[in-house]
Amino acid sequence: MLSRRDVLAGLVAAGAGAAGMRAASAQTGRAPEKPTEFLLGYGSLIDTASREGTAGTKLDAVPVRVSAAFGYRRVWNVRGRGWTALGLAKGEDLRPAAPINCVLFPVDADTLPRFDRRESGYDRVAVPNAMVESLSWLRLPEQGTLWIYVPKAGEKAPEPDAAHPIVQSYVDLVLGGALGYGEAFAREVIETTFGWSAFWLDDRVTARRPWVANPAAGAIDRLLARTPQSEAAFRERLYSEEYAVRRLMRPGDGLAPAPKPETARP
Repeated sequence: MLSRRDVLAGLVAAGAGAAGMRAASAQTGRAPEKPTEFLLGYGSLIDTASREGTAGTKLDAVPVRVSAAFGYRRVWNVRGRGWTALGLAKGEDLRPAAPINCVLFPVDADTLPRFDRRESGYDRVAVPNAMVESLSWLRLPEQGTLWIYVPKAGEKAPEPDAAHPIVQSYVDLVLGGALGYGEAFAREVIETTFGWSAFWLDDRVTARRPWVANPAAGAIDRLLARTPQSEAAFRERLYSEEYAVRRLMRPGDGLAPAPKPETARP
C-alpha cells in the first residue's frame, strides 16, 4: 500500500536516473523500441517528480481524458496510514461515471513492476484505447495497452473521516503536478473529483506561510476556493492544532468536539 511518505518522496526525486532508456539507446546507436504499455495517472502520478521517482528514469507524459464510458469516476476513497488518497469508483445511478482527466506515460518491463509495487493497494485494469482522448497536439498510441489503477475489487471504499482526512500535502502533489499542464487542466481535476470532505487537514510544512516551501500554494488554494466542487470543503480545512481539537477530541476530554461535518459532494 502506498504510504504518504512514499508519495511525498517523489518530490525530491526529480530527474532521478535521467539516463534511462534514452541514454541506453544513445550508447547502442539504435532507436529505442516503441513502447507497448502505458499507464494513466490520475492522482499523485500526475506529478512529474513523483512519477519519475518511482520509475527511476525520466518519463514524459501527455495530458489526456478518459471518457465517462469507461464507467468510473475519481473519488476520495483510498485509505492510507492516517489519510485518504484518490481512487476510482464505479458509476452508479445516484453517482454516475464521469470523465477523468489524467496523464499518459509509457512503461516497460523494468518500470511497470515498480508502479505495481507502489500502487499495491490497487488493481491494474486495461482501458479501451477508444475511451481515451488527447488533450494536447500529441497523438495517442494507436497500438498498445493502456492501464489504470482502481481500488481492489470487493474492498470497501470509505470516505474521508476524522482519522483519515484529506491532507493538503497530497492535494498539493496532485494539483501541483496538474498545474504543469495548465490552470484549466488543474481546475478540471478538481471538477471531476468527487467526495471533497470537511475532514481536511492542512499539514503543509509551513502551513501559515505555505509559499515559503511551495511557490504554487497560492495558485492551488485559489483554485480550491473558487471551484464549486471543492469550495465548501475547502472552507473547513484546518491547521493541525485546530484539527486535533475540532475533529479528533472525544467527549470527556475536556472540550466538546465539533459536530461531524457533512461531506461536501459536487
